[in-house]
Amino acid sequence: MALNREHFRAITYYNFQRQLSQQECAAELLTVFGNEAPHQSIISRWYGEFKRGRVSLSDDPRVGAPKTAVIQENFDAVRKLIIEDGHVTYREIEASLKISNTSVQKISHEELGVRKLVSRWIPHLLTEEQKAARVNWCQKTLDLFNSGNSKNVYCIVSGDESWIYCEEKPTKVIRSRSVSKRMVATFVSKADWYTTICLPKVITELRKINPERRIILHQDNANWHTAQKRRQYLTEENVELLDHPPYSPDLTPNDFFTFPKIKNRLRGQRFQSPEEAVDAFKNAVLDLPPNEWNKYINLRGEYWCRQRSLWDQEWNSIVISDESRFCLGMHDGRARVRRRRGERRNPQFFVERHVHHTVGVMVWGAIAYGSRSSLIFIRGNMNAQRYIHEVLEPHLLPYLDTLADPTFQQDNTRPHVARVTIDFFQHNDVTLLRWPPRSPDLSPIEHVWDMMGRRLLNLQRPPQTLEALREELMVAWNEIPQEDIDHLIRSMPRRVGECVAHQGASTHY
Repeated sequence: MALNREHFRAITYYNFQRQLSQQECAAELLTVFGNEAPHQSIISRWYGEFKRGRVSLSDDPRVGAPKTAVIQENFDAVRKLIIEDGHVTYREIEASLKISNTSVQKISHEELGVRKLVSRWIPHLLTEEQKAARVNWCQKTLDLFNSGNSKNVYCIVSGDESWIYCEEKPTKVIRSRSVSKRMVATFVSKADWYTTICLPKVITELRKINPERRIILHQDNANWHTAQKRRQYLTEENVELLDHPPYSPDLTPNDFFTFPKIKNRLRGQRFQSPEEAVDAFKNAVLDLPPNEWNKYINLRGEYWCRQRSLWDQEWNSIVISDESRFCLGMHDGRARVRRRRGERRNPQFFVERHVHHTVGVMVWGAIAYGSRSSLIFIRGNMNAQRYIHEVLEPHLLPYLDTLADPTFQQDNTRPHVARVTIDFFQHNDVTLLRWPPRSPDLSPIEHVWDMMGRRLLNLQRPPQTLEALREELMVAWNEIPQEDIDHLIRSMPRRVGECVAHQGASTHY
């Protein structure tokens, strides 16, 4: 008995209800019916139809060539949709007017004379479950990387693909990038190359300096990204995967930053071969200034400042801490001079200094509105255990007990953000203020260290021993007027406001 297409669709629907995979269904049909069995692509299409709730096994009625009456009847309606809503798609017009795609194209092209010159990206219509998945992913990522303050964000490598066009055919390039390093674009012509060529090249480049470097790969949900073969390869290379919510190109830095930047530079150019197009893409990548690459990183500091741009009296409860090193002789061996252009080589601006390690002391201190802590001298190299036992336990906790509802600030050096240090703060109920990385211009205590350094430089008899240096530093710390410290605390709203105005770039502080 010969089976028609509806019979095979019925069998496919039966296997769909049995929860067989598409591959299992295709293999079963091929075993039973041989060459008469439908191709796997047909089975895949009907699986998709069944998932969308289709119950009919018959073919959709075919629409013949558009008739003049149909065109005239829908001309005004199509014209209104195209003119009033310029980004409407043919599929949306078909669904709205219940006419064929051929009729829509004939009216738009032949009657209205419009052409699709620019493609505009339209967000995917998300279900409530997909929206919830995006929210959950964002919240999990914020918790995982401490809202961007964790140093692990520098381990993330975000990869994606995009098309660039030449005269022959579109050429696909894969672009992988991390926070700290620009990668070279890799020419892609087959999906299998993602594992055999692209990923090995990217991972080798990342691990040139540090073979044990931690790599967290962020990629979307394309088929070649989620294939089992790729997962096995990444597991063997000890590369961690950061999952990605579906239909979320706005959460991928390559989509909203990298590719638009590069394509704007390539706009208007014509290439005769795929190799020429890829070479132009590489050159555009390498020519992009480093400050442009780091612009979106600085947005993390801008975001931190935006959250606190409306703070005023809240800064009065923040305890701001830091360490600094003071050396015998010139402060840190550095001196600033004023000179005119072209006088860099003038001998009168040369200052002789020792090139070996300068003897000095490391100090820790904390300031707040209306008070300050004791100045603590740190001997040797600082680590998390010494930070806890020599600074936090004996000095910070008693100082915080004298304040009403304080919030403690520290920067992101390793002893400060070590797990044992964070556990210590949690165990002692110390509230921490998250701090954006690489932001000394936002910390007013840096100006306190500058005041102390200038006082040492202005001494008629600079200290000649470490003990004398410690005494002078203690005097300098205690003699700073509290009004000056309060003035620095009151400058915090201006600091964060300037950071927001500069889009995360450095401020004049």
